[in-house]
Amino acid sequence: MRPLAWYQLREEIEDFLYFEADLLDQRRFTEWLDLLAEDLVYFMPMRRNVKFGQHAERENTRQGEGISWFDEDKWTLGKRVEQILTGVHYAEEPLSRVTHMVSNVRVLDVRPSVEDAREVTVGCRFLVYQNRVEYENHTFIGRRTDELRRAGTSWQIAKREMILEQNVLLAKNLSIFF
Repeated sequence: MRPLAWYQLREEIEDFLYFEADLLDQRRFTEWLDLLAEDLVYFMPMRRNVKFGQHAERENTRQGEGISWFDEDKWTLGKRVEQILTGVHYAEEPLSRVTHMVSNVRVLDVRPSVEDAREVTVGCRFLVYQNRVEYENHTFIGRRTDELRRAGTSWQIAKREMILEQNVLLAKNLSIFF
């Protein structure tokens, strides 16, 4: 049996992730940036098709090594937001219509304790739907692992690793946030 504090923490984390998704869907990018820690690591590896038995070692590119879809920090994400908000970002003019769905939220680790949670590792699944102009539709499905850090009465994202369940992207760009 888990203590009541664990269930309350999980609900708090779920609400935070749903709030974050709403900010992105409503294009409130500046407010979204406030949810990111100053030392944020934002990483999405590229995936490769590999032979059986080689998945753990070779399927995903590694952070800081080679190519990835994203290997960013808060500063670079802030610059991406600034560019979008100028209104002259070719890939986001007009702005995409985006919906983020978050599910299967699991609290994987709590430090130092459930009763005094300061850092939490969270796993979840995501589906991001993007509609551009009149005819471009893209769906991104995957899983995330987030390291959240207590910031006052709320949370900040200190690390996010996103794994897309595809290795070939049909979208013309990755101008959206995950």
